[in-house]
Amino acid sequence: MKALTIRNVPPALAEALEREKARRGASLNRTVIELLSQSLGVGVTRSNGLASLAGGWTEEELQAFEAAVAPFEEVDEELWR
Repeated sequence: MKALTIRNVPPALAEALEREKARRGASLNRTVIELLSQSLGVGVTRSNGLASLAGGWTEEELQAFEAAVAPFEEVDEELWR
């Protein structure tokens, strides 16, 4: 495994890392590795959290929705004269 040294860490970032380390109950090294992995999508599935907030649709639900909104895609030429 590769070892990295990070220099000139701004004080606000260092404090935030210490808070996160305490919150997770992990070492600073483990905390930084997990944060980097999450933010870069390495070893984890990246998600913006929208699916857990809004849910998802089955293929049938998507087709039903598209059929329901299809009339809104049609342009009524009479309204544009």
